[in-house]
Amino acid sequence: MKGKNSLSIEEKRKRRAFGTHMTSTDIFLKFIYPEIKDKFDDYIWVDLYAGEGNLILPILSKIKFEEREEFFQNHIYLFDIQEKMVKRCVHNAKSYGVSDLIAKKNIITRDNLESFPEFLNSLSKPIYHITNPPYLYLGYISKHESTKKLLKYFKDENSGYQDLYQIAMMNDLRNQIANLIYIIPTNFLYGASVSNKFRIDFLRHYNISKMIIFETKMFEFTGTNICINFLEKKRKIKQERIDFIGTKIYPNGDIFEKKYDLDPRFKYRAGSEFQSFLKKFKLKKSLDVNYYLMAEEVNGNQGEYKVVLLDANKYNKSKYKKVVLSVNLKTYKKIISNILYIRTVDTGSIDGRVGLNIIEEDFNVNGIYVSGNTYRTHPIQLFLKPTISIEKQKLLKKYFNFILEKFREKLDSEFLTTYKYSNSVYTRKYLGLTQVRNIIKTFPFNLNKKTDNKMESFIENNEFNNLINFLTEIHSIKLNTGK
Repeated sequence: MKGKNSLSIEEKRKRRAFGTHMTSTDIFLKFIYPEIKDKFDDYIWVDLYAGEGNLILPILSKIKFEEREEFFQNHIYLFDIQEKMVKRCVHNAKSYGVSDLIAKKNIITRDNLESFPEFLNSLSKPIYHITNPPYLYLGYISKHESTKKLLKYFKDENSGYQDLYQIAMMNDLRNQIANLIYIIPTNFLYGASVSNKFRIDFLRHYNISKMIIFETKMFEFTGTNICINFLEKKRKIKQERIDFIGTKIYPNGDIFEKKYDLDPRFKYRAGSEFQSFLKKFKLKKSLDVNYYLMAEEVNGNQGEYKVVLLDANKYNKSKYKKVVLSVNLKTYKKIISNILYIRTVDTGSIDGRVGLNIIEEDFNVNGIYVSGNTYRTHPIQLFLKPTISIEKQKLLKKYFNFILEKFREKLDSEFLTTYKYSNSVYTRKYLGLTQVRNIIKTFPFNLNKKTDNKMESFIENNEFNNLINFLTEIHSIKLNTGK
C-alpha cells in the first residue's frame, strides 16, 4: 500500500469521492480469522465492497495450495465499483495461486450500493459477508460537488439514513444475509441523529455477537474511528435489549473488555446510563434553550446600543473575527444577559473538552454572532428561557460540566459521538445540541440561595453521589408538589 504522502491529488480526491478506505491483510488475520477459521467450507465468502480483496483472499493462505483455486471458484465472490480496484483484486487472487480465468469470473465490477447481486441468493451455500464498506456522511456528501452523485443512494426506502455504510447494511438485511462482519465507523454505536433511525431499523433484525472498538487510528487514509462488528440475524424480528462483549483497543496498546447493554428505549445507543439520567431527572418546569444569534435577528433589530460580537463564520489564523454592531435595547439585553456558550467538539486538550463556558472569559466579547450558515461545531451562544441571573448561569456551567465529565469518566465517553481520530491524549468527541438541551433540563434553576450553595458544594467537593441524591430529593418534591 502506498504511503499517504505518495498519493496523487487525483487518488486522494477519488478516495474521498467514493468514501472507501483500504483494509490490510493484517486486520483480517488478527481480528477476523480467529472467528471464522472453522467455518470455511460452510459458506460462500463474499465482500461486496472488496477493494483489493484483503478481507477475504487471506482465507486462501489457510487452504492447501493445490486446493486453493477450487476453493476460490466454489466459495469466494468479490465485487467493487471501481475497475481499478477489481484489477488489483484479480492480481492479488493470482498471487495466492488462482488462475487469471477463474479470478476474473468471481471478481466482478458492480455497484452494490445501487442493488444487491441477486445471483448470490441462488448459490448452494449460505452467504457470509465480510466487508469494509464505503462510509461517507450524508452531510458531507450534500455539500461537495465531487460527492453529490452519491445522494441517489439515499432515496425511497433509504430515505432517512445518514451514511453509505448504513445503505450497505440495509441492503444485506433486505436480502436476508444471516452472517455479517462489518468494519464501520464507531458512530454506529455512539452516534445520535447520525445513527438513531438506522440502529432502530437494523437491530430489530440482528444481534451483535461481538465488537472490537478501536480508539486509535486504524486506516492510513481516514481519521474516522472504526469498529469491527460481528452480526447474526435473529430468528424473529424483535425489539429487545442487545448484550455483547466489546473489546476496546487504545492508542497506547491497552486492551479493555466491557459488557455492553444496548436498550431499544434509548435507540440502541451506547452509554444508556446517561440517557437514563436525563430521563429520570428531567424537570417538569425546566429551563429551555435556544441556539444562535443570527444575522437576520441582529439586522432586524438595529439601534443605538453597541455590542462586541464574535463572528462564528469568520475564522482565520486560529482566531475568530470580532465585530461591533449596534442593536436596540431589547436585543442588547438579550445578548448581555446570556453569558454562556457551548463548545460541542473536544479540541484535544484537557482544558478544551466539550461543555459550557463563559463567552467573555474565553473571547472577550459580549456575544457570538452567526453571519452565515449555522454549524454545530462552532462555538454557539445559549439563550435561556426563562432568563436567569448571571450567578445562576455560572452555577449552571459548573453543574453541566460536572455532570458531563462524571459520565464521561464513568462510561468512557460512550454516550457521545466520536468526532475523529487525532493524536490527542483522549478520543475527541462531539456533544449534540439535543444532549445539551436535555442536560440543562435537569438543572433545578429556581432554588433559593441556600439550596444553590448546597448543590455548588457537592460539585466543588467532587461529591457526585451526594449530588445525585440531592437531585432525587429535589425531583421528588417537585413531582409531589407540582412546583
